[in-house]
Amino acid sequence: MFWQTIKMAFRALSLNKVRTALTMLGIIIGITSVIILVSAGQGAQSLIIGQIQGVGSNLIFILPGGSQKGEFSPPAASQGILVTTLSNQDIKAIRNPILAPSVQYVNPEVRGQFTVVYGNHDQQVSVAGDDDTYARVHNLEFSAGDWFSKSEVDGFTQVAVLGSKVKEDLFGARDPLGQIIKIKELSFRVVGVMKPKGVGVGGVDQDSQITVPVTTAQKILLGINYYNMVQVQVKDETYMESAQDEITKILRNNHHITDPNKDDFTIRNQKDILELLGTITSALTLFLGAIAGISLVVGGIGIMNIMLVSVTERTREIGLRKAIGAQRSDILLQFLLEAVTLTVIGGLIGIGFGYLGSIIIAHIGNWSPVVPLSGVALAFGGSALFGLVFGMYPAYKAAKLDPIQALRFE
Repeated sequence: MFWQTIKMAFRALSLNKVRTALTMLGIIIGITSVIILVSAGQGAQSLIIGQIQGVGSNLIFILPGGSQKGEFSPPAASQGILVTTLSNQDIKAIRNPILAPSVQYVNPEVRGQFTVVYGNHDQQVSVAGDDDTYARVHNLEFSAGDWFSKSEVDGFTQVAVLGSKVKEDLFGARDPLGQIIKIKELSFRVVGVMKPKGVGVGGVDQDSQITVPVTTAQKILLGINYYNMVQVQVKDETYMESAQDEITKILRNNHHITDPNKDDFTIRNQKDILELLGTITSALTLFLGAIAGISLVVGGIGIMNIMLVSVTERTREIGLRKAIGAQRSDILLQFLLEAVTLTVIGGLIGIGFGYLGSIIIAHIGNWSPVVPLSGVALAFGGSALFGLVFGMYPAYKAAKLDPIQALRFE
């Protein structure tokens, strides 16, 4: 009897192929959207976290401005507030092996936006000022040339290293090494071009930036005597806690701070940043999935409307089946199966389209395709559930029809 009911459900759906296909379309779109957006969110999360982990797990970041409201609350500098507390005195103290024996390299950094000109080409570019150890700390690779040297940093030399995208925008296929570019109307000689690196710590696209010696950027381009950030590489990951304690003690002493609640600096390590990014990207993925889930609800409402129309059209059929002995449960089961069949078939098609779409999006976003089984199972299970939920009322309405009134229906 059950299989006969299933056959009848398929036969009823096949009699109205166009309407059946249009009804499934809402579910197909909903399932496809859920899978693509969840996949995109997890793919982007894996890409960003992978790039940060690629830098190494023994980095500490010192940011100007305190952050007293919570473990992951942003420091004042990241909220657009100008904070000038990190000075050259701090850098010298942190580099002192007696005061900070756990520290290996210290890279002070400044940043600014400038118009960069080469020939007839000009564009607004983010310019970073970094130390000679930056390339070593961040495992940078070069497609041409190399990083600037310590003597070039100490000598305030006007040299520049280009990100891969900046090189393409300014030079195209031409060799940029030795060429002169203008930054703030000052001449800088190109000494290196980085291989594509992607987004780094702080969400900065390293391919779209130009890096110059920190002394040159600080004194010649920006005219300031403070730093926007300091990156510290610890000798070994096991020294992370002791290094943070050493740096905290140095900065409090230099800044004459006796109350820890009044720190004018924020110290973060790779673990903190990864946890923060994981929290943000997971929330974003959930948000995207919830938005896509709305289309599933719309598709489910569409199924309910079509099933109600189907009940009206098949009133005489329902009356005839009841007249020859069909029970209310048989009618209920038949219409529920029709609704669930619509959503399950639509769900399977949606999973196929979602998988294909995830691969395309991953190719565009330059990350590895991530199609979480949990997302697929949730989408597919959700589609079947929607079939039951939104098919229940039409099925109940069909099951309670009076057979005599149904047979008289015109």
